[in-house]
Amino acid sequence: MKTSLRLLSFSIALMTCASIAQAQASQGKRLQLSAGMHLIQAEVAATQEQREQGLMYREKMPVNAGMLFVFGNPSTQCMWMKNTPLPLSVAFIDASGKIVNIEDMQAHTLDSHCSTRSVPVRYALEMNLGWFKQKNIKPGMNIGNLPALH
Repeated sequence: MKTSLRLLSFSIALMTCASIAQAQASQGKRLQLSAGMHLIQAEVAATQEQREQGLMYREKMPVNAGMLFVFGNPSTQCMWMKNTPLPLSVAFIDASGKIVNIEDMQAHTLDSHCSTRSVPVRYALEMNLGWFKQKNIKPGMNIGNLPALH
């Protein structure tokens, strides 16, 4: 019985380490974005795999860092927090760089947080919970230095 429990504990530890390693290995290209006078160090999630992984398993994120999700076609986009221990705020951004809406998301939830359906978006920018509010960044404002879309 003790051997089985040790083996199970070891297996769980290995799976957790593998998930964390996968999350770290999938970290993509970084960009410096601007929101008013504030600079953001954004990791880019441009592929389907990178977007699916997102910030899962990340325990912390620097104050002015975030993840920029880049979508192929403008549309309504939704985010959730499965396996994400960080509470986050997400800004949904249209193709011109204008913030359409901002949603707060709690850690480890499956609630959908979506862009406003009336305006298609090309980007979503996840930051630590409350970052946009603390910096007085609101819908209608622009995010600068977004990657060009083809």
